[in-house]
Amino acid sequence: MSYHRSVPGIPPSTAMFLLLAAFWGTSFVAIEIGLHVVPALSFAAIRYTVAGAIILAWAAYSTDRWRPRTREEWFAASVAGVFVIAVYHGALYLGELRVSGSVAAIVISLSPILTAAFASRILSGPSIDLVQGVGLLFGFAGVAVVAAPGGGATSLVGVALVFLAAASFALGSVLARPLATDLPIETMEAWAMLLGSLVLWVGAGARGESLVGIEWTTTALVSLAYLTLVSGCGGFLLYFELLDRIGATELNLIGYLEPVVAALASWLLLGRVVDASAVVGFAAIFVGFALVKREAIGAFASDTAAAVRSF
Repeated sequence: MSYHRSVPGIPPSTAMFLLLAAFWGTSFVAIEIGLHVVPALSFAAIRYTVAGAIILAWAAYSTDRWRPRTREEWFAASVAGVFVIAVYHGALYLGELRVSGSVAAIVISLSPILTAAFASRILSGPSIDLVQGVGLLFGFAGVAVVAAPGGGATSLVGVALVFLAAASFALGSVLARPLATDLPIETMEAWAMLLGSLVLWVGAGARGESLVGIEWTTTALVSLAYLTLVSGCGGFLLYFELLDRIGATELNLIGYLEPVVAALASWLLLGRVVDASAVVGFAAIFVGFALVKREAIGAFASDTAAAVRSF
């Protein structure tokens, strides 16, 4: 895949950003569809076992390091595997047994706010100030609106599980920051997927899930293939390419386009319309992010305006 060609008139980074939002936004609906056939944790485990094997093969082909060698590298891959792959997707899939994909996408959009909160407590960074504290309250209020009766969710337990998924992703992102190693990102991602899928298989066994007797319908196979190849392999490769091109602050904004994509996909594929209260909750979460990351967003906006003027 070439990342240097794009739609005429659209910068490559913008086209990649929109493509990644489409990949990850539609994944919430694809998960919801597949869960009608495949048990939740087994579904997630299959996805990341296959995706991890594919990424590992790519890492072996494209890099000079196909596996971790030091204890620190294995630990870094394990942290990502447990928090970003296993707990995040396990809780998300279990949550989507009870809430729609579009609602799950709204709750997951809280992740950047939680990341800032965890970073202020765990890392030696600046503490949360008053404005950022208000932003956190907006974010939590948004989730509360979504979870309230008439807010779009059908289960408080489902919202709680998806919130756990968002918190796990945020915590894993923060814990991984001090664990930077020389391991190529493709190799790191492959082993995180494989180790995370192993944890998911253990969880599936503990829940008594079984793949025996599953009727693999065409819809279920298409859902699994899409999640594994497009949202999984393709999505993560795009993510790390964009992380290098535009940085984490702008890339965090993708979490606020995903619910829009998920809502459109849910309407087109399942005929579901997002409740107005859920939209209000999403707006509150977005305001919270803007308050928490106001300085970084302001700096990015200034740099972007300067680049436009010079162009």
